[in-house]
Amino acid sequence: MTQQQQQPQVAEEMKKMEYEPLQPVELSLIRWSIGIGVCALFLLYWLSHLLFPTGH
Repeated sequence: MTQQQQQPQVAEEMKKMEYEPLQPVELSLIRWSIGIGVCALFLLYWLSHLLFPTGH
């Protein structure tokens, strides 16, 4: 089976699937992951300014 033959089948199968809303636990995990990621970005940015002041 080639890639072109597989693509329409995947699209058809996805159309047949029912909509499943996210569970509260899944929403919580998503929110925590985004929060931790944003905090880590700010922390790393602050540390880079603190440790390497001439690099900015």
